[in-house]
Amino acid sequence: MEQNITEIMTQLVFQLAVIIFAVRIFGKLVVKAGIPSVLGELVAGIIIGPYALGSIPLPGFAEGLFPLNSASLAVTPELYSFSIIASIILLFSSGLETDLKLFLKYSLSGGIIGFGGVAVSFLLGDIVTMLMLNTSFMDVRCLFLGIMSTATSVGITARILSDKKKMDSPEGVTILAAAVFDDVLGIVLLAVVMGIVSAVSGGAALSGGKIGIIALRAFSIWLVFTALCILLSKKIAQFSKLFGGATDFTIAAFGVALILAGIFEKQGLAMIIGAYTTGLALSGTEIAPVIQEKIHGIYKFFVPVFFAVMGMSVNVKELANPTVLQLGLIYTVFAVVAKMIGCGLPALGLGFNVKGGLRIGAGMVPRGEVALIIAGIGLTAGIIDQELFGVVILMTLITTLVAPPLLNILLGTKGRGTRKEIKSTETQQFIWDFDDPQIAMLIFDLFVTDLRKEGFFVQMMNISDGLTQARKGAVSLSISTEGSKVLIQTAAEDMGFVKAEIYESVLSLNNSLRSLEALKNANALQSGLFSCENRIDSALSKILSKDVISAELQAENKQEALEELVWLLEKSGKVIDHRAVLNDILAREKIMSTGLENGIAIPHAKSDGVKEICVAVGVKKEGLDFEALDKKASKIFVMVVSPKTGASPQMQVMSAVTGVLQKTEAVEKITNAKDSAEVLQIFTDASKK
Repeated sequence: MEQNITEIMTQLVFQLAVIIFAVRIFGKLVVKAGIPSVLGELVAGIIIGPYALGSIPLPGFAEGLFPLNSASLAVTPELYSFSIIASIILLFSSGLETDLKLFLKYSLSGGIIGFGGVAVSFLLGDIVTMLMLNTSFMDVRCLFLGIMSTATSVGITARILSDKKKMDSPEGVTILAAAVFDDVLGIVLLAVVMGIVSAVSGGAALSGGKIGIIALRAFSIWLVFTALCILLSKKIAQFSKLFGGATDFTIAAFGVALILAGIFEKQGLAMIIGAYTTGLALSGTEIAPVIQEKIHGIYKFFVPVFFAVMGMSVNVKELANPTVLQLGLIYTVFAVVAKMIGCGLPALGLGFNVKGGLRIGAGMVPRGEVALIIAGIGLTAGIIDQELFGVVILMTLITTLVAPPLLNILLGTKGRGTRKEIKSTETQQFIWDFDDPQIAMLIFDLFVTDLRKEGFFVQMMNISDGLTQARKGAVSLSISTEGSKVLIQTAAEDMGFVKAEIYESVLSLNNSLRSLEALKNANALQSGLFSCENRIDSALSKILSKDVISAELQAENKQEALEELVWLLEKSGKVIDHRAVLNDILAREKIMSTGLENGIAIPHAKSDGVKEICVAVGVKKEGLDFEALDKKASKIFVMVVSPKTGASPQMQVMSAVTGVLQKTEAVEKITNAKDSAEVLQIFTDASKK
């Protein structure tokens, strides 16, 4: 019996909900173990998929939440469509992050090494599969596994290079340059093989000449569209900007990627090639960094869904099959060897010694997103079966797990990786701590903007970790943020330039803040807290309790009043660091007093000293000097403190407080209240009105 559309959509909603939580839980677990989150997302898909827990009957889902759809398409078409959109987003983002100038001009050694890695990986991957399956070199299954062996997950390598302070070392720069060539050449190969697959599926008999013609046609389609997109990149950017601001033109640019993806699919090539081509063309335009920033949200939602769906396509029984394990291990060994040889050997002829060649080869070993996308295309098209899909999954898992420790060991060995001493290879890391994460992000953004103005090409190397690299000629910078810190790693001889650029960024921000300084004493800026338009929220009464209210403060001055209110907060059990809370409150008061008008003061701050938002109320009937706006003594004090991190409705609570206190009768009642219970009742009654 066929499901109706409502049932199908209901099932899809539940499936997406489960996937969202599963990929994040497993992703965080593996990250804690030092493993890339993509593997956790893949494993999450395997566990909740139709070959494992997904097929267990549940109330309302007789065949399980993730029933097996078919051997070639394990999940429902609706869920699979989400993974297709995710793959387009992923490759569109990869194209945006590609340094086109680097690909065209930057590094001869990177081009040779990238080409060597792709060529040897493709040949060995194809030949090993041919021998395992006892078939021909041109068997489409062999061609597909050859392509999947070429992929490189540069984000993993970039993080290791950054941690080891080797991002701008000869090996680091060469790896990152080679990875750009690797990505582009892999896409070209995929275009050629998809052209061959399309001809085979159409029943065409393939001779050597016909294969050449098909390959030439596929390559020509890719080349023509890529050249046109690059030539028209500024026009495409201008067209996208016609639709409005940053968010609108980002969506429009992605729409262009969808159109090109569809065109490539109609031509018998893969959609991801069109998406990558669009991103590659736009990577050199001024809107590229904005698109990268704006698309980050949908990337974080869709891409983990893709990895989960790929995991769901893995038949656990096939993965545990001795034959699959044997084939997978053999294929994986040759996939590792192919990169070590294909990238390492050319490096020996380009000024590197054996140690440097091994480091470069190891840096190109980890596979990832593109290999999985190609595998998914092959599985759903019926080109590869579950056994070969399992082989690819195994290779992806092992290379991603093995590469980081292998590269760490090689980078940790003493001695240079080049045959000749290269001047200024020593790397330095400088850390600026701005004591405030928001200030750190502002400085980071200003610094990156200034680098672009200086002619640097800036790209995000690891979207999940926020690792960014900037490169211009021989100068290479690795930039990241950790809380309130900005971390920059570069060659020792370039650190003077970096410090000067950071100094200019700080001055620029300081100049912008000074323009706000004129408003510091403006009554309108502060009196906004005390407005008759403030909403009175009943949630305020739920936060307040008698033990955080004092109807008779003992304080004789502002400092003592603040200390007494913090002590009241500590009684609530929500304060984990009394001193931190007091220091943060005092720091806020130094900026501008929170004493308002009509005898009211609302001291407040965000602090790591509290676990959740908390409120304390104090009353000093005779009043004390709190540097209020109207210069009068303050009698009612409401302290609001919330955590620095996480969602916390501090301003809404403060608005609710002023909503109560703007009522004259409430102020009089609170001032004359006999005890804390009466003060609490006044707030409670006012909140209900």
